[in-house]
Amino acid sequence: MSAGKEADRTFEAAFGEADLTPAVIAKREQKVRNAFWGKLKRVAGRIPFVDDLVAAYYCAMDPETPLRVRGMLLGALAYFILPIDMVPDIIAGLGYTDDAAALATVVSLVASHIKPKHRAAAASALEKELPADIGPD
Repeated sequence: MSAGKEADRTFEAAFGEADLTPAVIAKREQKVRNAFWGKLKRVAGRIPFVDDLVAAYYCAMDPETPLRVRGMLLGALAYFILPIDMVPDIIAGLGYTDDAAALATVVSLVASHIKPKHRAAAASALEKELPADIGPD
C-alpha cells in the first residue's frame, strides 16, 4: 500500500465523518472515553505533550465547549489512541511525533477554548502542581 493511501486510511480512521453533527461527535466521544485513559497510562512517561493532551481531553468532554471545537479535539484524541498511525508509536524517539503534530495543530486552532479549568483538571489527573498563572476558571 502506498504511503498516501495509508495516510488517507489513517486519517479516515481517526477523524471519521467530515460532518460534525451531534451524532458524529457523540460517537467520537464514546470512542475516546473508552480508550483514552488506558492508552495514556501505558505511554504517559514517554510523551512530552501529556499536559496538552489531557487538557484537550477535558476540553473535548466539556459540554460547554462548542460542538465544532469538540469534534476537532476528539479527532486529534482519536488519532492518539489509534493503534495504527503514520509513524508507529513503538519507534523510539519518533513514534509520537505524528500524534504530537496532530494535537499541536488542533490545539493551536482551538487554543482559546482550552480554559484554565481544563488545564486544572489535567494537572489534577496527572497529579501535578498548577503553574501560578493558571486559575480555576
